Amino acid sequence: MIIRLEDISASGSGQAVTFSLQEGDTAHILHPEQIVAYRGPSQNRNDRFMNVKGIFRKNKLIRADISGPSQFTAALPHGFSMREIKLTDNQDMLYDFRHVFFYTRGVSMQTRILKIKNMLITRDAVKIKFSGNGSIGILTQGPVCEAKLHPTEPLYVDAGSIIAYPENAKLELTVYGNNLASQHMNYHWKLTGEGFVLFQAGRQNQQLEREMNDEGIIKRFLREVIPFGGVFIK
Repeated sequence: MIIRLEDISASGSGQAVTFSLQEGDTAHILHPEQIVAYRGPSQNRNDRFMNVKGIFRKNKLIRADISGPSQFTAALPHGFSMREIKLTDNQDMLYDFRHVFFYTRGVSMQTRILKIKNMLITRDAVKIKFSGNGSIGILTQGPVCEAKLHPTEPLYVDAGSIIAYPENAKLELTVYGNNLASQHMNYHWKLTGEGFVLFQAGRQNQQLEREMNDEGIIKRFLREVIPFGGVFIK
């Protein structure tokens, strides 16, 4: 399977992703409503209802299974981009299922349940471990960054920006810095361990845009001075 990204952000429309599938290729598309053009036999697209676990993870009812030979183009909203990640048998990363745009034949999923306290704060109940040989497509708000973990020196990553981390990494929800810093920042994951963590570097853009567009001074002041104001005042 060949994937080609076409940047059309200059027109304010975001990005287009073109998939070219050969005989034997199958792509499972979790956002089929984003498909804007298709070339190939009609019977090569087979939409189906997701199972209960899939509906719960993705809040979606239908996925599209498209096989080759065929070609189709999907549109991504303005501010979003996609990254293809190739998997091997030794893959041990846990992903946020909300970020998954597609996965290919040969890839299987296993559910990992988060701790109750982490569910309440992050509003996320599960992470997904992908295994097998194939590819998954990650949808992000901005570019994807990669940082190496250390066994004892922690890395702090915004909880809403993290995409994937090693299954055996140690995680703790926390804030950092002095009192003023910790009171107005979002919750962060404190990570230690071996391997790499993936996170998106564009989620905060909307907040910065609001501030640059002269957001009300009172709301900005309250967000800064009230403990965790940045979390509760949007």
